[in-house]
Amino acid sequence: MSVKVKNLSKVFGNQKAVNDVTFEAKKGEVLGFLGPNGAGKTTTMKIVACFIPQSGGTAEVCGCDVEKNPMEVRKQIGYLPELNPLYKDMYVREYLSFIARLHKVGNEGKRIAEMIEMTGLGDEQKKLIRSLSKGYRQRVGLAQAMLHEPEVLILDEPTSGLDPNQLVEIRSIIKQLGKEKTVIFSTHIMQEVQALCDRVLIINKGEIVANDSIEHLQLRVSGESVVTVVFLQKAKKELLEKIKNVRRVESLEKNRWQLFSDTTKDIREDVFNFAVANKLTLLEMHKEVFSVEDVFHKITRN
Repeated sequence: MSVKVKNLSKVFGNQKAVNDVTFEAKKGEVLGFLGPNGAGKTTTMKIVACFIPQSGGTAEVCGCDVEKNPMEVRKQIGYLPELNPLYKDMYVREYLSFIARLHKVGNEGKRIAEMIEMTGLGDEQKKLIRSLSKGYRQRVGLAQAMLHEPEVLILDEPTSGLDPNQLVEIRSIIKQLGKEKTVIFSTHIMQEVQALCDRVLIINKGEIVANDSIEHLQLRVSGESVVTVVFLQKAKKELLEKIKNVRRVESLEKNRWQLFSDTTKDIREDVFNFAVANKLTLLEMHKEVFSVEDVFHKITRN
């Protein structure tokens, strides 16, 4: 595992910001880290990135303990904090050169050029950082996080302030990086979670309340699988109730039905076979799912 967190906790005065958090993230995975404001996401990320110490538990990055060997951990991590700290009086290329020297990046010029191209900073590379828009400052932050080719990327709200076109480009970069590195990122944009994440970690009040794929979480929230079907001809409810694995049937409108089954069963093949056997023309069939927003709200509220 690239990142391994076990029984992690962090206390600020009388407040327990992180409480007994345990999770793992492996290479080639994009892990979405979600939660309401103040839930403990950023605190957990800062501990893993060696920015603040934990109060209890352990965290390892590429086999290195964040408490015992923080310098080695920092070599393996690219970190973009929520509040992107940049030297605004430096030029973009000058700043990336400074970061490259800190990390002792070999072939510095070539690597900086690669990052500038990847993050779309070509036209901005000779500008002062303070003159850039928020979206372009985010790109500079992403470039510095990836500059030293880390094994693990920790990105806290990486797409904050980006316009729609920039969002598409940065999401594409994150998706590509997730094929060869470990990417942990937090976001409040639920469509982003759907588009990018292999797995979702939801934290609420300092505790992990969900750790699974989006599809499994959607099934968990719904409690049952729902398939909507539309036939050209009339279908009898008593016959639909006899389809294998169907638990109940509801009529919506003319020739439109909802079929309910256990969450572990996908009944669409059985419905298709039923239509063929009964000489019914199937005009529409789709599986109903909870949106990512529904999943997030229900899990964090419960």
